[in-house]
Amino acid sequence: MVKSFASFATSTALLIAVATAASVPDGTWPTSTGTVQYATAQIVKAGEVFDGKMQTFERSDVSCEGQTESGSDTAVFKVEAGGTLKNVIIGKNQMEGVHCDNHDCTIENVWWDDVCEDALSIKGGTASSVSKVIGGGARSADDKVIQHNGYGTVNIDGFYGEDISKLYRSCGTCGDKAKKVSVSNVYVVNPGNAIVTVNKNWGDEATLSNIWVKSSGDKVKICQWSQGNANGEPSMLGDGPSPPLCQYSESDVHINGDVSQSTGTSSNSTATTGSGSSTSTKQASSGSTTQGDEKTGASTSLRGSSNQDTTEQTETSATSTSTSTKSSKSDDNKDQSDD
Repeated sequence: MVKSFASFATSTALLIAVATAASVPDGTWPTSTGTVQYATAQIVKAGEVFDGKMQTFERSDVSCEGQTESGSDTAVFKVEAGGTLKNVIIGKNQMEGVHCDNHDCTIENVWWDDVCEDALSIKGGTASSVSKVIGGGARSADDKVIQHNGYGTVNIDGFYGEDISKLYRSCGTCGDKAKKVSVSNVYVVNPGNAIVTVNKNWGDEATLSNIWVKSSGDKVKICQWSQGNANGEPSMLGDGPSPPLCQYSESDVHINGDVSQSTGTSSNSTATTGSGSSTSTKQASSGSTTQGDEKTGASTSLRGSSNQDTTEQTETSATSTSTSTKSSKSDDNKDQSDD
C-alpha cells in the first residue's frame, strides 16, 4: 500500500510538472480582438489579475522614438509586485512597454507587436524576488526585450522572439546586484546579438534549456557575458557554456532545427484565423477605443548574429509625448541599459 501511494504521488508530481511547463511556441502570432488606448500608464495592483482578452493596448499620447531613453511614464502598463498581466498585445504606440518596478510580477501570454526601447523592464525587489514571463512573444526589437535591473530571479518559459537583438539583458551598469535568469522552451527567429547577456563580475547566473533558434547568421550566441561597470561602459568578455555563469549544454540548443519536433510544441492557443479585423470589446476608462485591422504577418527580414558588443549606454530619465515614428537601429554593438 505504501509503495502504491508513493508511486501515485510520484506520478502526480510529474503530471503537475508537465502541466505547468510551457510548450515551445511555433511562431504563430495572435490576432488582436480590438485596440484600447490609454492616456497614462495603467497600474496593475498587487494581487490583481488583469486579463486583456487579447486586445491590443497602447498609448494615445506616446509614439515610439526608437532607442531614445525614457522611463515608466511612457509605458502602457505598470505591474506592481504580486500583480499579473495576461492575454495582452502591446501595440506600437508606446516607448517602455511594460514595467515591473518592484519585481515579483507575473507576465503571462503578453505579446509585443513592435518593441520600442524595451519590452519589459524588471526593477527593484530583493535577492529572493521572482518574476515570471510565461508564454507570449515579441518582435522587431532593435535592442533588448527583457531588461533586468533589480535583484532576484527572472523565469522565462515558452516565449517567442522574432527579429530581436537580445531576449534578456542583465543590466550592465546597475552595480553589484547578482541576478539570475532561467530560460526554457523558447523559440527565437533571427536573433541579432544573443539570447541572454549576463555580467561575470557581479555573480549573475543564467540557466538555459530547450532553446530553439532559426538564424541565417554564421554564429548564434546563446549566452554571452560582460564585465559590468557601474561607472562607465561594460565590455563583452565571451560567450558559450561557462557554469555557473552560463549553464547549459550543446544538447539544450537547437539551431535551425524543425521546431515542430520539439517536445510539447504547440500553436498559440489564443491565435485566431481570418483577416484579423478588430472587434473591440472594452472601452478604456482613461483612454479611447479604436477599431481596425491588426498586424498579423511576420517580418521577413533576416538578421545574422553580430560581432560582440563593445559598449553600453546608460538610461537617462525623461518622459516623452512625441509623435515621431520609430527610428531604425542597425548597430547591435551598443547595448543601452537602464540604471
